[in-house]
Amino acid sequence: MKSEDIPFVGGPLDGRSLPVFTTATGNPPKVYRVPVPDPAGGPDTSLVYVREPVPGGKAVRFVKWRYVYRPDGTVERSVKWPWSKRNRAGGPDASA
Repeated sequence: MKSEDIPFVGGPLDGRSLPVFTTATGNPPKVYRVPVPDPAGGPDTSLVYVREPVPGGKAVRFVKWRYVYRPDGTVERSVKWPWSKRNRAGGPDASA
């Protein structure tokens, strides 16, 4: 597997650059979760980092990525296309 050094912005990993395995397309995963064990023996927590392009990139084909910390742990879902059959009111998948 190929890996790429990706910078992290915000949170406990701020300023670090860690090797991250890339997917078959050569891009790092969209979400990077770091498990953190609880020192008191309670349930583990997760640090959530979301992939975004580095600002100021010039070439569209060769996007440089970075991970940005999400303190609330939320991740936006993918775009819901308005012309999708599931989103049409009268479509076959619509529940009535």
